[in-house]
Amino acid sequence: MYTTTNESGQLNNYAKSPKMYYAEYPTLWEQRRYLQWGGLAALLVSATIAIAFAVS
Repeated sequence: MYTTTNESGQLNNYAKSPKMYYAEYPTLWEQRRYLQWGGLAALLVSATIAIAFAVS
């Protein structure tokens, strides 16, 4: 932890900065997985809305 002291003697603690890295573009199989999860989420939301309309 990085600590400094100002003129009046107060301590200031600073968190350690995380190591930075660049994001990588998703591979083809990751893109397909995202598409599958998106389709499943859309199906779940549409089913929930359809059930809500059917019940009301």
